[in-house]
Amino acid sequence: MIVNYVPTGWQIIYQQAHALLAAQLLHQWPAFLPPDRWVGLLAAAAQHDDEQADWTGHYGLTPAGAPANFTMKEFSLEQATRLMRAARFQGRWRSLLTSLHLSTLYESLRGQKAEIDSFLDEQLACQKTWRRELKLKKAEADQAYTLLHWCDRLSLILCRQELPEMGRALEIYHGPNGRRYEVLRPAEAGPVQVQPWPFRETHFSVSVEATVLAQLQFRDDEELAQALRKAPIETLRWDLQK
Repeated sequence: MIVNYVPTGWQIIYQQAHALLAAQLLHQWPAFLPPDRWVGLLAAAAQHDDEQADWTGHYGLTPAGAPANFTMKEFSLEQATRLMRAARFQGRWRSLLTSLHLSTLYESLRGQKAEIDSFLDEQLACQKTWRRELKLKKAEADQAYTLLHWCDRLSLILCRQELPEMGRALEIYHGPNGRRYEVLRPAEAGPVQVQPWPFRETHFSVSVEATVLAQLQFRDDEELAQALRKAPIETLRWDLQK
């Protein structure tokens, strides 16, 4: 989960909700794939953070008893394996995109543990097989995945409240066309801009649901879980404008 400290306590955005926001952003790009592939790309964006494990031990808390942000978690081979198994039920294209995402996130962990190396090797082998079977060039698969990664990054910027102050620009990531993109908000509480503008519409809105916790510390994961179930939910919205 994404954890933001706000005046009222903690603002919690589940990673699956952040992924749905990434899919909303991707939906606004002009399609450059056949319809079946485009829908598969949307599905991969919306589901790229699924299959999270149940909380065990201090999975949900910091040592001080605060809700733990997802960046504080170690790589979960179990979650990554479940994610790939779930993707395969939707076909090779969804599997290829999900596998590329896992490679991008975790290739830097190579050499730490034999089981992680084995998982990463399996991803590279499967990617090669799926590209061959789908008659895709590596550049074509990489272009589609780059858009997923771009939308994932912009969604995280929004969810983690990382928009710079005073109208300064922040790099998002290079897009599927190789261009560099930046995001900024020229006026406080005004519309968000992306430069250069990549979307179909000149103005649109996206949203994500967040849970607000007034309690700052928790004894254990069960107390946190109960608080999350009872806490109020707010909808965060962003207007994006050319």
